[in-house]
Amino acid sequence: MIPELLELEHVIDAGSGRLETRVIAEVDEAGEKLPIYLVALGNPDRAAPAIGFFGGVHGLERIGSDVVIAYLRHLVMRLKWDSAFHRQLESVRLIFMPLVNPGGMRRGTRANPNGVDLMRNAPLDARERVPLLVGGQRISARLPWYRGTRDGTMETESRALCDVVGAELLARDFSIALDCHSGFGLGDRIWFPYAHTRNPLPQLAEVYALKEIFRQTHVHHPYIFEPQSHQYLTHGDLWDYLHLRACATAEKIFLPLTLEMGAWLWIKKNPRQLFSRQGIFNPQIAHRQQRVLRRHLSLMDFLARAAASHRLWLPVDEARDEHHARAIAEWYR
Repeated sequence: MIPELLELEHVIDAGSGRLETRVIAEVDEAGEKLPIYLVALGNPDRAAPAIGFFGGVHGLERIGSDVVIAYLRHLVMRLKWDSAFHRQLESVRLIFMPLVNPGGMRRGTRANPNGVDLMRNAPLDARERVPLLVGGQRISARLPWYRGTRDGTMETESRALCDVVGAELLARDFSIALDCHSGFGLGDRIWFPYAHTRNPLPQLAEVYALKEIFRQTHVHHPYIFEPQSHQYLTHGDLWDYLHLRACATAEKIFLPLTLEMGAWLWIKKNPRQLFSRQGIFNPQIAHRQQRVLRRHLSLMDFLARAAASHRLWLPVDEARDEHHARAIAEWYR
């Protein structure tokens, strides 16, 4: 059994009667049906803003699922005693997909059981040249970063994520998504679209405003905020695809973020991890694992509060123009 799946089901049991839970898809792996869970709490009214937390899109990056499940457990425990949290839930919707790719996690692979990298699987081609292989390829599922077939059919896991985002986030006037990954660099990064082009996204002013209120309230935070295009471009990015869908609907704001945890720092402190495929993407020592699970709780709690209070910080009119200009100066000079 997948330890993360067991832990998620324990958390669901602990929140029984307080959480909305359903299996939105199943993946066949070695004759066993593995569930993809959706967990929700808070105000279901489409007039309320929402935030979604996602993990385990890449099966190797177990720490992404661990971080999302740890935050869900944190909230479930607060449901028992925190009246202020109950009041917050009246004004926001929280959804969780902690384990998007259970088949890949069972196999210990980045891709799903069909060999498809889910973050290269959307029917979207990059507008500019992408890195060889890393940017997504259709040569063979035996090679990494395989995009899937050319017919545009998405994998079960990708469709499940897109269906949940479409129904729970894009249907609202304001929403945020945080997708948790690991494996890049010495520091933790918050990436925002786009990955298919170096051009700025239309809602750049809103991303910059969110970054600024986080900086003002967490002066010593460790995160680097930047467009993913600063590092590399790819075909088929799911969050680019979903953001373009949101932009097609006037008056809706959807801010998809990726937490890219810096796994190279764990390797620097414990070089032996280089000899383990799991060790390249996940902390292998217990106290470091616990530190990572604690480290990102404040970010996730901030994002939930920011979604609930978005009308107080979203820039409008001249302030929006000013935020856009500052964002261009900081990220697109």
